[in-house]
Order: sequence, then C-alpha cells, then structure tokens
Amino acid sequence: MHTVVVGTSGVTGADVLAVARHGARVELSEEAVAALAAARAIVDALAAKPDPVYGVSTGFGALATRHIGPELRGRLQRNIVRSHAAGMGPRVEREVVRALMFLRLKTVCSGHTGVRPEVAQTMADVLNAGITPVVHEYGSLGCSGDLAPLSHCALTLMGEGDAEGPDGTVRPAGELLSEHGIRPVALREKEGLALLNGTDGMLGMLVMALADLDTLYKSADVTAALTLEALLGTDRVLAPELHAIRPHPGQADSAANMLAVLKGSGLTGHHQDDAPRVQDAYSVRCAPQVAGAGRDTLAHARLVAERELAAAVDNPVVLPDGDGADLGTGGGRVESNGNFHGAPVAYVLDFLAIAVADLASIAERRTDRLLDKNRSHGLPPFLADDAGVDSGLMIAQYTQAALVSELKRLAMPASVDSIPSSAMQEDHVSMGWSAARKLRTAVDNLTRVIAVELYAATRAIPLREGLTPAPASRAVVDAVLAAGVEGPGPDRFLAPDLAAAEAFVREGRVVTAAETVTGPLR
Repeated sequence: MHTVVVGTSGVTGADVLAVARHGARVELSEEAVAALAAARAIVDALAAKPDPVYGVSTGFGALATRHIGPELRGRLQRNIVRSHAAGMGPRVEREVVRALMFLRLKTVCSGHTGVRPEVAQTMADVLNAGITPVVHEYGSLGCSGDLAPLSHCALTLMGEGDAEGPDGTVRPAGELLSEHGIRPVALREKEGLALLNGTDGMLGMLVMALADLDTLYKSADVTAALTLEALLGTDRVLAPELHAIRPHPGQADSAANMLAVLKGSGLTGHHQDDAPRVQDAYSVRCAPQVAGAGRDTLAHARLVAERELAAAVDNPVVLPDGDGADLGTGGGRVESNGNFHGAPVAYVLDFLAIAVADLASIAERRTDRLLDKNRSHGLPPFLADDAGVDSGLMIAQYTQAALVSELKRLAMPASVDSIPSSAMQEDHVSMGWSAARKLRTAVDNLTRVIAVELYAATRAIPLREGLTPAPASRAVVDAVLAAGVEGPGPDRFLAPDLAAAEAFVREGRVVTAAETVTGPLR
C-alpha cells in the first residue's frame, strides 16, 4: 500500500487524494517529529511562566480574558473539544473526514502548533486504522477554521464520541481505538485548540473537487465534440490559429481536445448540406470559450490550494525567536493571528461553483438542440424511434434542465455572507465550509448533466446513416454501449440508461475511451 510521509513543509494534492480516497498509510518524518518536539518545548516553557498566553493559559474567543491556572489546563483543553463538537445534521462523507484529519495532521507537523509528537502519531494511527470520526454537515462558519468538524475528529482522538470503523459500522470511538491498540490522548496546554483551528475541511473538499473537475472538463470537451459531430457542425472554429489570437490557455486546450476527438470525422463540414448555415449556434461554436474559461478558473483555484497545502494554519502559532517580532520568551513565543480565516479558500470554492453552473448550462443547450427537430438538421424529434408513439429523450432533457436550475442556485456565493459569533469577538466569518459543501453537490450535478449530453450524442451519431464518425467518437460510442447504455430504439425504462451513463462519466471512462484514439487529452 502507498505510504505518504508528512514533513514540515506541507503536502501535495496527490497526497490528500491518496489518503482520503485510497486509504494510503501515513507516516511522520524524522524532521516533523523533531519540529513537533521543539515547538512543544516552547509551549512548555511558556506554560511554566506566570504571564497569560492565549491558548496555553487563557480561555478562548470571547472568554480569553480569564487566566487559567496549571491545575485546570488539561480540563480546559478537553472542554474546548467537547463543547465545540456541536455539529448537527447528516454525516459528512468518509473521504471528506479523512482529508480533514490528514490536513490537520499536516499543520500539526509543521512545528508551529505546539502539539506533542505523540498526539501527532495518534492522529496518524487513527487514519491508518481506518477509523473515521462521525462529523456532521452543519457547524462550521469557516472561521476560526472548521471548528465543529475538527472538534468531532479531536473527540475521537480522546476516545470519546462516535466513529466509523473500517467495516463501515458506527460505534463508540473508545471501543474502536482499543481494538486497534491505540491509546486515547490526554490533551495538555494548547493541544485542544491546535486540533480545531484550521481550514482543513474546506481545503480537503477543494482538492477533491479540483481532481474531479479536471476529469469532468475533459469529458465535457469530448461530449461537446460528439454533439458538434451529431449536428453536422463545422470543426473549422477549432483551428489553433483562431484561439491563438485570444490567448487564454484553457480555451486553447479545450479547442485542441475537441479537434483531436473530431479528427477523421465524416460528419463534420456537412453543416450547409440540408440548409445554408454560415455558422453553428453559440452552444456549439463557443464550447471552447466557455469550457476554457472554466479551465482557467481551475488553474487559479489550484494555485490557491497549493499555497494552502504549504501553510500552517492555527491560532495562536508557535514561532522560534528571530522569526519577526520582539516578543521573544525563552526559545520562542506564541503569537495570535488571523490565518485561520477561510476567505482565500472560500472565494475559489464559490468561483468554481459559478464555472460549473455555466459549463452545465451550455451542455444542456447542446442537448436540447440535439432533441429539437427544428434545430437538429435532420435528426428525429427527441431522437425517438417512432415520434409520437415514442417520446425518446424528451424527459431526459427535463431532468438535465432541473439539474442545471439547481446548479444556478448553488452558484450563489456563500462567501459573501457573514454572521457574527462568539459574542462579537468573531465578527466576520468566511462560510468556506458551506461553499465547499455546495460545490460538492455542484460537481455531482455537473456529472449528471454531462452524462445526459453523452447519452443524447452517442444515440444521435448512429442515426446519421451513411456518414462515418471520427474514430475517437466511434470509440466513445462503442464504450458507452459496452457499459450497458442502449443505443437508438423504441422507448424503454430510461432511468437505468441514465444511471449507467452517469457512472461512465463519474469513473472517467469518457476520457479513457477517447484517449484510446487521441492519446492524452489536455
């Protein structure tokens, strides 16, 4: 099994996917263990002094004015975990929780949190045992980080609350830890707070969305090409020189992908045979411009994710002497900061939801064009076998339209909202967790929208009798049929076909099928 080693300089998106989705083992590097010990020594030195230090010897948030004596500090750290584990609603998906835990471990290992090495090791042990804390949908305002979700994870480290075992059964966390030989942690100064205070949930969901959207954007290029072909459109609008004079990189990549899929087609270029058509409709002709803009949005979001993956997000943070201020005490200091604010991540999560909605919108317009006999240039109404007796794909487009309508609602930014909390101490929040949750729904819906276009296009192309599709198109059509999606014919129970098409898209098989002919798509 693949192993991910966590050091002091952050992790990669590939590391997150390996742990969250594929169960990769986690190990701490020697460098990380040394950094953990060094930072802990600073916290212990500060804890021994009479001066109050936030997170070490004070309360939290609006209660930070109270000085906490040594005899109450363990209780203080336990209490913040218990009280902040206040989530409600449905359970969050296992992969999201694993990403959340792994990314908090990443920050802990940076050496800026003051957590003891044994706590970090316990976090790794829980991940490696396949134990997944029960985390709920609601509870994070995205500032100070994803507090409630992270608190439920920390509760599991303490052997409290509920968690899901590797067999998928939810049981008391203490029982699961015991079965796997994991000793619950007894939190000390600063540790409870350090386990809760980060953007890890929203970041994990961003990383996974980026991976999914990379495949979906390639899939959309393929389905757009298939639709262009089925409509007897022209591929001349995809010529590289046309896109070079508007040098958006994503646009050039999308056009190149479509051109690669259409290479050798006997259907393109017939757009003036049945009736004069100087140019194709926007939904066909402008496919690279819309998908390309989304690709460039992905590139920006990826840059933000990479920066956040290299960050140490906590408040307060442990800094060694000589790191920038004049508050040195002993070997270092603990400083309050605002790095836990989720705005950078929240903004790109919302930006992606907008791009996703628009990609789905143009795909739906192409599907509708395939089904409308007045605009499909010779295809039967709704691609029906015997129109009037058969309804064909009429209602498949209704389903697609309903999904697009919901995507438009999901495109409303979450990050423009803010509700003050903690007695006005935390008076501006990011709502990044909410932005991430709605983006996950949006990605699922986009998958379904592309699946409907795929189904319609692969049904339409065989109806162009006497014309030969491009080899890549033929490969996609054949792969779809082999996956259990039936081709043209009389009406039948449509939901199973749509479900099979959805699985085909979700598993990346649209891209895989096309690439057997085209080679790697961009």
